[in-house]
Amino acid sequence: MTPVHSKPHQPSGGDMTDTTLDTSATEVEAAIAAKADRARAASRVLAQANRDHKDRALRAIGETLDSNRAAILEGNQKDLVRGEANGTSQALLDRLRLDDARIDGLISALEDLAGLPDPVGEVLRGQTLPNGLRLRQVHVPLGVVGAIYEARPNVTVDIAGIALKSGNAVLLRGGSAAEESNKVLIRLIREALEGVDLPADAVQGIDELGRPGATALMGARGKVDVLVPRGGRSLIQAVVQNASVPVIETGEGNVHIFLDESAPEDLAVPIVVNAKTHRTSVCNAAETLLVHKDAVAAREVLTKLSDAGVRLHVDERAAELAAGLNIVPATAEDWGTEYLDMDIAVAVVDSLDDALDHIREYSSGHTEAILTNDLSRSERFVREIDSAAVIVNASTRFTDGGQLGLGAEVGISTQKMHARGPMGLRELTTTKWIIQGDGQIRP
Repeated sequence: MTPVHSKPHQPSGGDMTDTTLDTSATEVEAAIAAKADRARAASRVLAQANRDHKDRALRAIGETLDSNRAAILEGNQKDLVRGEANGTSQALLDRLRLDDARIDGLISALEDLAGLPDPVGEVLRGQTLPNGLRLRQVHVPLGVVGAIYEARPNVTVDIAGIALKSGNAVLLRGGSAAEESNKVLIRLIREALEGVDLPADAVQGIDELGRPGATALMGARGKVDVLVPRGGRSLIQAVVQNASVPVIETGEGNVHIFLDESAPEDLAVPIVVNAKTHRTSVCNAAETLLVHKDAVAAREVLTKLSDAGVRLHVDERAAELAAGLNIVPATAEDWGTEYLDMDIAVAVVDSLDDALDHIREYSSGHTEAILTNDLSRSERFVREIDSAAVIVNASTRFTDGGQLGLGAEVGISTQKMHARGPMGLRELTTTKWIIQGDGQIRP
């Protein structure tokens, strides 16, 4: 018998698999690099485009979406059917779903963007130095922006529109859940751009490259200027921890409302119910309600939440307030949970201090609200809460680019870099210094 080691070397099955994966990864990296290079060329054109040209493009995209509703809805229906078959949660299916009303919303957001001032070239500050040098700091586009998100075809249009108006090109990874929807939307956006003589490569999808494409996008430092993840905690953390491209971190929304003792029922009830039930699958929906022990509106707020179908995860004292309602005992995990569903955690606190301490411990830094008729308490809440948005006597659902007059948003940043809160046009720009002289040299 011939010893095995006398045979010519053959790679094992595992080696073959690894080699195939390495080759595939190399090919995917090359494909991402090629897309990024085309995006870079497109971004240079967009950076020089004037406002009128960009606004015409935004309106052209809206018109194209409007006249191709059937194709959009057909692609979206394929995604919904596949999602249901795969057991996708109702919260994610709600994010995924498009209908005529939501398409109307996308078109309206594009029109709103067209009506906003162009941030590119806007002067932040300037001065003339004693030596005669004239300085200006101006907004300029970031360049090539990558976005990784999941099950949100509306984000495809929002990001493309904001990027276009702010002079950037985008590479979009919308995920397999919305693949058919995004395929149609990106095709239509590219057609609209070509129709107004702007480069189609300003908007490109990478979903056809799968997860390896997302990995390559995260590693395309020098090709991609910034990466924005938008989705659940696991997606965001995967990007933050693995990307070599600079990341603007958007965060999960463990959103709190503090119901102060002075808040009347007619103020508190509609706000809390709206914040929780208006749309549960979004990051600005309320997830924790902190109730002052003497809150006059407490019972009615909890009753109306329960009547609306919300399950209350209550601590011991809240259980007494909510007796007979739709309740379950709260666990330690509930205080840090972003439900994205018809659930809310409820705790009774003794004071504003206790509410502030709870929020500091469990907040994700997204949005916190206080409902009160006490001006001093509202002012203290605003001063001491360190989140991207702090709201007094209004629904948390207003933490949204469109609602705040930004036209739309790329995401809601919970970090403390240049972009914090809803990211609109200015948040997709950076700055540069322009220094003009008359022959000055440094002594």
